[in-house]
Amino acid sequence: MKKYLAFVVIAIVSVFLSYKYVYIIRNKMSIYKDNVSYMTKVDDKFFYVYKYGKWKKEFIKGVNIGAAKPGAFPGELAVTKEEYKRWFKQIADMNANSIRVYTTLKPEFYDALYEYNKEAIKPIYIFQGVWVNEEDISNLMDAQNSKIKDAFKEDTKNLVDVIHGNANLPAKKGYASGVYTKDVSTYVMGWILGIEWDPHFVENTNLSHPKENSFEGKYLYTENASPFEEFLCEVGDYAIQYETDKYNMQRPVSFTNWVTTDTLSHPNEPLKNEDMASVNTEHIKKKESFRPGLFASYHVYPYYPDFMNYQQEYSSFKDKDGKVNTYRAYLKDLRKEHSVPVLVAEFGIPASRGKAHENIHMGFNQGNVDEKKQGEMDAFMLNNIYEEGYAGGLVFTWQDEWFKRTWNTMDLDIPDKRAYWSNAQTNEQEFGLLAFETGKDKSICYVDGDTKDWNKDNPIVQNNNFKLYTKSDEKYVYFMADIPGFNFDKDSLLVPIDIAPEQGNSAYKEYGVSFKRPVDFVIALDNKNGSRVLVDSYYDSFYYIYAKQLKMIESNPSYETKDSGNFNPIYLCLNKELYLPQDNKTIPFSKYETGKLVQGDGNPEHKEYNSLVDFSVKDDKVEIRIPWQLLNVMDPSTKMIMDDLYEKGIKSVKIPGFYTGGILIKDNSTVDNSEMKLFSWKEWELPEYHERLKPSYYILKKAFEEIGEN
Repeated sequence: MKKYLAFVVIAIVSVFLSYKYVYIIRNKMSIYKDNVSYMTKVDDKFFYVYKYGKWKKEFIKGVNIGAAKPGAFPGELAVTKEEYKRWFKQIADMNANSIRVYTTLKPEFYDALYEYNKEAIKPIYIFQGVWVNEEDISNLMDAQNSKIKDAFKEDTKNLVDVIHGNANLPAKKGYASGVYTKDVSTYVMGWILGIEWDPHFVENTNLSHPKENSFEGKYLYTENASPFEEFLCEVGDYAIQYETDKYNMQRPVSFTNWVTTDTLSHPNEPLKNEDMASVNTEHIKKKESFRPGLFASYHVYPYYPDFMNYQQEYSSFKDKDGKVNTYRAYLKDLRKEHSVPVLVAEFGIPASRGKAHENIHMGFNQGNVDEKKQGEMDAFMLNNIYEEGYAGGLVFTWQDEWFKRTWNTMDLDIPDKRAYWSNAQTNEQEFGLLAFETGKDKSICYVDGDTKDWNKDNPIVQNNNFKLYTKSDEKYVYFMADIPGFNFDKDSLLVPIDIAPEQGNSAYKEYGVSFKRPVDFVIALDNKNGSRVLVDSYYDSFYYIYAKQLKMIESNPSYETKDSGNFNPIYLCLNKELYLPQDNKTIPFSKYETGKLVQGDGNPEHKEYNSLVDFSVKDDKVEIRIPWQLLNVMDPSTKMIMDDLYEKGIKSVKIPGFYTGGILIKDNSTVDNSEMKLFSWKEWELPEYHERLKPSYYILKKAFEEIGEN
């Protein structure tokens, strides 16, 4: 009997060991210890991935990816499985190894990831984020409020089930739902929990709960933590415990942070909000029971907050090439604050026409950067991140996002219509390496000196001196003038536009011309005095907002009357007046002239392509493209423009189209002043677009390859 029992025991142990061995062999992407499996871990500096029986160090290089495409807002989750799979291949071809997503996506995303990785030689890993409802934050301003904390935990729990292919989320407007059946857990590099924290949210939580500053969990605990950090620790421990208990699996954990709530002091920061609160995840510690480890995650951009320009030790820091590098100076400081790996989970430059902030030392600006320079700047920052000992960097972002807004243009459009047209003036829309270009297969017009795009069009104005053509799409209004004998070095072309009813200037005294209709805008192609778009001062939204409403700039009563004869340059604000506390110095209100026009080649297939080009002159042909917002159009898809500012404020009104014509000037004399004819365009419900990889994609592809494997 004893021999029989011994045999049974040996058999059971053998089966168990065999099962464990088979488990490891079958799952070569994870290691199994103490009843918990994990396929990624961190030490004090880097990530490691378990591959075929050993740990391999990985420098994280990749992109953030959003949930939207043209014609849809993120909450509609309109990206298809086929689109995701195509994007994954393009991202992998860029030599990236990781992507980051911010929240629960629909099943098609995880299905696509599963299928792509099963077919790929090298898998794409993801950092999975968990979102926090920003409306709740704004209303409650307290992280310890059960509504916020419980929802955060519930979303975390659901996401654990989602990545293990074991979830059925009910339909809820604005949220992902459906049946999740694909287990992608071996491809999830780590958790990045939360969002960029509002400093008032952090501060109010800390002040409201002074005694709730300690947490002891099963896997995480706090040490000298604030109440807000205690909240993060509790949610992080919950995520680990739920996945461990249900799936016997763990992965590295982090919490979203950004420069605004970093652990550093910025004594020359002019805006109090940007240095009022700190979230120090070093106060969150791991226990031995949590094997993969903690890492820190930051969003770090070179142009914001303002201390990036004015912190004294940053503005005096020079790189090995002798140039001021405030970005690297900050990275160097931040890395010293952490005993765990630090991932730059967002960094990037938008290749937009419009601009919202500047780095005054480096030119790494938030906008008004062409697509080639976007790639060069992103690659430069990636190398800074690598050389300063960070665990990796994720470029923001993979695809352009038409639905986005920017603080200095958001009052000039209609919020619920943003996803239906492309606004080149809003920098937040063009961070992507993948562009969504207007037109089903190609754009209707490329401003490049080749006018074959216009062969099937009829002129809106035609006379003995020139022909003027006009057309439009979801991003621009295009003009083409065919002017025999035109010499741009000597001659000028004015294109007047009457777009707003019952207002406008009847004459432009600087050029000595009168118009056939009251004019709201003039496109002036003038090589001698500079080419630009100008606006009737009465219709100047920049002046109206910053002089009339906010009183940040000097007022001029003559601008506030109809038919004053004044045409103003078109500006965008960059910053209000700033006081630098350490320097005891005031920086004046800053702006830049966004109406200035750039000459060149705007065709992405050409070697001399410049994405910021506004016009081209070749032989007798002039091509122009003007962003809709430069003409005070608030939504071209429904023909809504800005109404009378002084009667209605910034409100929209519908129009049938706009009137335009041409004025040719030679030797300072008007040769031709044409009639102004109505140009109307078709409204649309869904935009037409096609995808295009920007030059920045190929530049980063090379940069990722050169950084290589560690």
